[in-house]
Amino acid sequence: MDFGDATVLSQVSFSDHIDKLAIIGPSGGGKTTLLRIIGGLLTPSAGRLYLDGEEVDFLENSLPGYRAQLGYVFQQGGLFHHLSALKNIALPLQVVHGVSEEESLERARQLLERFGLGQEGDKMPAQLSGGQQQRAAIARAIAASPKLVLLDEPTSALDPEYTNEVLDVINDLGKTGIRFIIVTHEMGFARHACDKIAFLCGGMLLEYGPSSELFEAPSTPELQRFLGKLLEWRV
Repeated sequence: MDFGDATVLSQVSFSDHIDKLAIIGPSGGGKTTLLRIIGGLLTPSAGRLYLDGEEVDFLENSLPGYRAQLGYVFQQGGLFHHLSALKNIALPLQVVHGVSEEESLERARQLLERFGLGQEGDKMPAQLSGGQQQRAAIARAIAASPKLVLLDEPTSALDPEYTNEVLDVINDLGKTGIRFIIVTHEMGFARHACDKIAFLCGGMLLEYGPSSELFEAPSTPELQRFLGKLLEWRV
């Protein structure tokens, strides 16, 4: 993936069944760029992408249909600031997926209740805590039963207490069979809640495999250094 004269991603090639995948690596390594390509938000300058055996068509008139199959959670939620938490979930169901207003509102209420936000539906995003905003964003992402949920560092701007509550929600999603790819710096979550790890560094996929194997025996010096730095100050 090139931006002008800068190459952000190269030599990223893998094929696997994904249930719970964590993309890890140092800042600037290409993690968010890869996630945005998978999400159809960026068009790659070379290469091909397949989801469930079907090649993704990056032509502009094909992308809305592809994006509608996915759920996406941004670093700071990406909620519509002029809509309540309830309508943030219900409106995309109506506009993108053609769900009736009555059904979309009912589905939104059920999801808010599921994520501990049953009393917060009428609040605007600015009235919610950071953790509540991210839980509402996750509820919106799964409302249409997507093939895959993509999460881009969903806890990066949160205090530790809110980080844990959001990670708990994501972990519960995986237990219910929802497939997700998460870009994260939370190594405990990546190791214990995700079954596969992709390590990106310098725009290249240097390691990929079961999380237990990569954490216990990283094979590249880059991953060894990365994990060593992150785990140096663990309690």
